[in-house]
Amino acid sequence: MKVKTLFLTLCFVVHTALFAAETWWPQFRGPNASGVSDTAKPPVEFGPGKNQLWKNIVPSGASSPCVWGDRIFLTTFDGKKLETHCYARRDGKLLWKRPAPAGQLEEFHATEGSPAASTPATDGKTVISYFGSSGLVAHDFSGKELWQHKLPTIQSPGSFGSGGSPVLAGGVVLVNRDQAGPCSLLAVDLKTGKKAWEAPRTDVGPGFGTPILWKSAGVDEVVMSGSIKLKAYDLKTGAERWSLAGLPSFTCTTPVVGDGLLFFAGWAPGKEANTMPTWAGMSQMDKNKDGALTPDEMKGTEMESFFRSLDVNRDGKITKEDMDALAANMAKGENVLVAVKPGGKGELSEDALAWKQTRGLPYVPSALHYRGRVFLVKDGGLASSFDAKTGKVHYQQERLNAIGSYYASPVAADGRIYVASLNGKVTVLDAGGDAPKILHQAEFSERISASPALVENVIYVRTLTALYAFVK
Repeated sequence: MKVKTLFLTLCFVVHTALFAAETWWPQFRGPNASGVSDTAKPPVEFGPGKNQLWKNIVPSGASSPCVWGDRIFLTTFDGKKLETHCYARRDGKLLWKRPAPAGQLEEFHATEGSPAASTPATDGKTVISYFGSSGLVAHDFSGKELWQHKLPTIQSPGSFGSGGSPVLAGGVVLVNRDQAGPCSLLAVDLKTGKKAWEAPRTDVGPGFGTPILWKSAGVDEVVMSGSIKLKAYDLKTGAERWSLAGLPSFTCTTPVVGDGLLFFAGWAPGKEANTMPTWAGMSQMDKNKDGALTPDEMKGTEMESFFRSLDVNRDGKITKEDMDALAANMAKGENVLVAVKPGGKGELSEDALAWKQTRGLPYVPSALHYRGRVFLVKDGGLASSFDAKTGKVHYQQERLNAIGSYYASPVAADGRIYVASLNGKVTVLDAGGDAPKILHQAEFSERISASPALVENVIYVRTLTALYAFVK
């Protein structure tokens, strides 16, 4: 009897040690999309074959790992089917997969995104997946479907595909329904899947970010970026509380909170010279010289997959009027990093900002607030770090020796920042200092668009074809 009691006690101790505080990364970029774990201690050095716990081949997708207890959840797309997958944390084995039937697949650029781009979210009992092609679906941890909330196939701006991920808060599921048409922030009851409220976004252009929560002046707010404006809504009712103009004309990033402030950083092509195609350059493909480009005329060129993005009025051809309209819209935006003070109401002015910056801005990766600093990484492998309270520059646009584009957002734990480039290099940085101190660089030699997940002493990295777990 004593032996049995001792055995059970040891089992409990081991279980507690394995699944102590923060044994989860419950949504896109972890807690509140912050990208930060306060308890994880992932390895500094890792890569294929180095400190590798396991590797599992997975279907394609741009969603990041969602982790809770002994489970990992991903959304996937194998070229035909959209699915939610559940894997075991211990060895990466597939535990179950469930389809998300879609009558029509959303349009997306195969070179830029995926119809399985949204990261699942969980509260430890229910896992929610969102697909722009079909809507929301809820499963329990055994894979049993609990409900579906069908939504029309989204028509994203530029036909890039949907990008925002679901968020669980206050008993509802929050999802970005910005599109090339009526934009909204949708709240669905977590238990039933029925609509709780939907906030129209009539005076803001569509964005690709994920909603976050911010307790501002004692009120639970949902904050979501969009083209030109940043907006906040009451979590309980969806009523708009405030908006801030002066954002980029095309927003991909998600805000973060820390040190009593809310931070948004974004950049879009178009404000700077030579970042957008012009009709003068495009017209060279006009083979019949009729003043319009058709899909056939662009076939085989590097611009072929962007035809729908440039056909502003959706009439099946690209003209000088389309290019001029696109340029005018892009010129309305402001590329900026802002630190917003709490307690705002209505249309905010510059007085609502603690500080702002205009250099080192990211296109797709969201800002990271960590240990009193705001960290950014932009295409080309250029890193910047600012004091969170004052905006003082610690360093700005410093090279990481990892060139190329960046789609994954930076994450941090144990005094280190982890940054993944689109071409497959993961850089580990010291979180402090007046210059980026590179501690390690791992080469995966294939595309990484998903943000890593940091749980306990493990870092999970999803590449184009595989899911990895690394531990020291």
